[in-house]
Amino acid sequence: MSAFLFVPSLCRAALPLTLCCCVVVFCTSHHRSDNKVTVNFINRDGDRITVKGSPGESLLDVVINEDLDFDGFGACEGTLACSTCHLIFDEEMYKKLGPVTDEEMDMLDLAYGLTDTSRLGCQICLSKSLEGMVARVPESVADIRQTKDAEVVSFYKH
Repeated sequence: MSAFLFVPSLCRAALPLTLCCCVVVFCTSHHRSDNKVTVNFINRDGDRITVKGSPGESLLDVVINEDLDFDGFGACEGTLACSTCHLIFDEEMYKKLGPVTDEEMDMLDLAYGLTDTSRLGCQICLSKSLEGMVARVPESVADIRQTKDAEVVSFYKH
């Protein structure tokens, strides 16, 4: 297994978007089922949904790949252009997630229900050290594109 370090703001133009979401991407030729990482999501109704993802996948990838129904989640598809993949972690897990980039912090400022342990799912890459993690989905999403669309519709109605 080899590891590559990618800096999101520098690699966006040169690499596919799915590689740019993570600070560290581990490339392997295949993933065995015993290599999976268990992730527990707490949805907006308070229900626990347990899924597995591969090391190197972002939490947004896991939500998409497992077809989880979190309304409005991941609207920008991991391009770091919204805050709809906002997740909340407990303090202990938050400390394991690595540093927050300036770009992520800018988007988090727009997130609904922001906490001191909030992160964007598109910026969190799975690793074995995150086994059993719990990520809480906030009660709502703040999607600036929906607000802008509503303003445009309102403008044209008058």
